[in-house]
Amino acid sequence: EDLIVSGDLCAGFRELDSDELPISRSLYVHQEQATKKAVAGRNVVVATGTGSGKTESFLIPVLNHLLGERQNGSLGPGVRALFLYPMNALANDQMKRLRKVLAGFPEITFGRYTGETIEKFDDAKAKFTERNPGEPLLENELISREQMRRTPPNILLTNYAMLEYLLIRPKDMDLFEGKSSGAWSYLVVDEAHMYDGALGAELAMLLRRLM
Repeated sequence: EDLIVSGDLCAGFRELDSDELPISRSLYVHQEQATKKAVAGRNVVVATGTGSGKTESFLIPVLNHLLGERQNGSLGPGVRALFLYPMNALANDQMKRLRKVLAGFPEITFGRYTGETIEKFDDAKAKFTERNPGEPLLENELISREQMRRTPPNILLTNYAMLEYLLIRPKDMDLFEGKSSGAWSYLVVDEAHMYDGALGAELAMLLRRLM
């Protein structure tokens, strides 16, 4: 709430107020500092203990950016933020969080594109129902490869191995260029400390190719 009042976050951020992301909750110092710097266009590295809320450090500025675009009418298909994970399990956990946070925001789309992502929508929907019994499929969650190629999600989650495939496959190029491109704003490398040695050098080259 204080960050909204100070102008660091847009007024529309109040709409996200929920048990999953209560705006009355106090932030840790690293969350507040990371949010202010990211919103101001700075690059940020957050190093802090397990369970200390690193996710909020990037999720708050990304959601603020998307809400700002929605507010000024410029939000449409196309990746604004890429969340890069070292393993699928972490990406899957983040998808569960996004479902809760964005349940009431159909304009903000998100999708996970990994080796587990199914090509056709009908097949992907059947798999979703099997894995998430009783949980409705949100209209803003893109669950198949064909969906994400046709209308790239605003938030794209993947892993570094799949990102390399996406960068070389012609049919996936619309995620990076084409009519829905040009709006990229955030690149999040989660668990960055895991990329050391040769893997770190490989990731550095991959990110240069992405840029």
